[in-house]
Amino acid sequence: MNKEVRIPTGISGLDRVIEGGVRDNTTLLVVGSSGTGKSTFAMQYLTYGLEHGENALYISMEEPPEQIMREARMLGFNLDKYYEKELFFFHSKGKDFVKLVDEQLPALVEANKNYSVKTRVVIDPLTPLIWSVNDKQEQREIITKLFYTMKQLGPVLITTEEHAAPGETIGEDVLIPIYMSDGAVHLTYRPIGGAFNRALEIVKMRATRHGEEVYPYIFVRGIGVVVRTTPLISAEDMRKYDDLFDQAIRTAADLGANETVLERLAYVKENWSYPFSPKETLQIFFESQGFTDALTREEIARRKEESMPSDVQLDIGELSANGSAEITEDIPEEKNADAEEEGLIEIDDLRELEEMIQ
Repeated sequence: MNKEVRIPTGISGLDRVIEGGVRDNTTLLVVGSSGTGKSTFAMQYLTYGLEHGENALYISMEEPPEQIMREARMLGFNLDKYYEKELFFFHSKGKDFVKLVDEQLPALVEANKNYSVKTRVVIDPLTPLIWSVNDKQEQREIITKLFYTMKQLGPVLITTEEHAAPGETIGEDVLIPIYMSDGAVHLTYRPIGGAFNRALEIVKMRATRHGEEVYPYIFVRGIGVVVRTTPLISAEDMRKYDDLFDQAIRTAADLGANETVLERLAYVKENWSYPFSPKETLQIFFESQGFTDALTREEIARRKEESMPSDVQLDIGELSANGSAEITEDIPEEKNADAEEEGLIEIDDLRELEEMIQ
């Protein structure tokens, strides 16, 4: 199966932890309080598209085009040369925005159907719309229509200002757009070393393996936002746990796991992107399926001999009462003590389990 093509955001460092970029025809929401650099993210995203042969649409409900381009120049982005050629603006306020969503944007989408050039869209910010509609249901309907319409043009980046109450991770006022978007990035001020520095977290990114850490970022004139990240896992290390997964799959099959369980294990193998071993994760999964350290040699032999149907569930309570010979009995005593203390067997034991079955 071919890997889905990703569209780079142009935001330095961010693409490294979202599999190379965003998917086409999706919405990426950038959420943050005032001063976190949301507009800089938007300008950088839009500029990258223009510099790589795309068209761009900038929808603003606060600043006119002249002010946006002036601010872009201060950051080192020259949007003037693209103005009204590849770059177009919609400047809308208040109730006009509802008309924009209902009439003007659908007409633009229809007019662009015959063009092969991709259009990168920025809505900066969405906040006035959120504040102008008090009814949550109406707010959701307008945002849904806006997102659906814009995604037909190309990848969309939307900024939204949040006003989180003390103790809140994410403000309540942005929950609807976060829920409706395909991806969401949260920008915050964080105290690091006594100073307030900016940091980025990826709240969600549908159909994408993404970083789950907190990433500091800085502003560099001429470049824009630079997110300080490292790859989740190198290309060389991507498949280093394959043997462990294969061992687990073989063991699960010998223990009578059905096709669904085996397919799930294979899927986890293909999508494991963490830099640490999957041992504990596999152990917990085995326990959830009834393959625990309470399995006796006799039970394993019986199941193999009788070829138990895959839809027969194992009664863990019954197994626990069956005898004392557990699959960890040949492991050195010190290791057994650790396993009992943690309530887990080491995945290293899977090889011994295979040998018992054979």
